[in-house]
Amino acid sequence: MSYRTIKDHIAEIYSLDVSEATISSITDQLIPQLKAWQSRTPDSVYLFVWLNAIPYKVKEEGGYVNKALYTLQALNTEGKKELIGLYCSETEGANDWLSVLTDLHNRGVEDILMACVDGLKGFPEAIQAIFPNTEVQLCVLQQIRNSLRYVAIVKGY
Repeated sequence: MSYRTIKDHIAEIYSLDVSEATISSITDQLIPQLKAWQSRTPDSVYLFVWLNAIPYKVKEEGGYVNKALYTLQALNTEGKKELIGLYCSETEGANDWLSVLTDLHNRGVEDILMACVDGLKGFPEAIQAIFPNTEVQLCVLQQIRNSLRYVAIVKGY
């Protein structure tokens, strides 16, 4: 994304005129902090981790393409919730999650007691490959959706 594109976007959404030099200065300060955050050493054990991929569209070369933002929120051993990872990918898939979890393990996470995931095929196996002792729990929304498949539909109600 160019500075000009960011400038135009800010002007359109917030009606603010921000110079390209200001945007450059902000990104020059922000990018090193973001890289340091992404490579920091997390806790070695987490009680609970919520793993989710958020689909979004990005404008590239005059068109829009699909992307996925992988989010990992965790409950640490002190009972505090924290964001432990953000990753971008072209799509959501079990192999992409395997890469994300491998990176998390390589950064120092040794164990996750319980992981909450959606119904993506192969997701529990990807978690078990890296964290074999983790209990994998399907998120409540997915459980409700799956349960509704077994409920009879009665007309007139």
